[in-house]
Amino acid sequence: MVLVITGNPGVGKHTIANELLQSKKHELLDINKIAIDAEIIEKVQDAVEVDVNNLKKYLDDLITEKSLVVGHLAPYVVNSKNIDSAIVLRKNPYKLLDIYKKRGYSEKKIKDNLGSEILGIIANDSIINFGQKKTFQIDTTDSTPKTIVSKIDDIINRCDNGDDIDWLPLIQEKNDFKTFFEY
Repeated sequence: MVLVITGNPGVGKHTIANELLQSKKHELLDINKIAIDAEIIEKVQDAVEVDVNNLKKYLDDLITEKSLVVGHLAPYVVNSKNIDSAIVLRKNPYKLLDIYKKRGYSEKKIKDNLGSEILGIIANDSIINFGQKKTFQIDTTDSTPKTIVSKIDDIINRCDNGDDIDWLPLIQEKNDFKTFFEY
């Protein structure tokens, strides 16, 4: 079983991957680490850009039937035919805001990532790339890693369809769009 764990920064991808690895069913493929180690990156100003086309070709050769592929770039660099399930971890944008501030993200990086989470960009792109039947969302906001891993197991066994997540009503209710979006 090839499993993808994706989502915006701060949602718990690596925490959940480490918990999943406890069962020793998978071998970790950390997309960011692979891109850096294989030098499939380019430094642009204060950021690092990944050559997604080269990374996609590179990953094709690394993915095995026991791969646990982790990273926010998964929908863009992992071939759909190589995976069984994609789990998109999501988190309340207000909680993510606190995480990003603690990490020292720039205001632009904070708004870019929060906007992506609120609009469900990675979830949407996962559905487009991997398909509706292989893509599942989980709200990690108030859950423990063990609870999330249990939910992932249920999803893999097709006993759970994941969570329906839409943060827009929350932001609209609080009339808080300016906190998350430039306009």
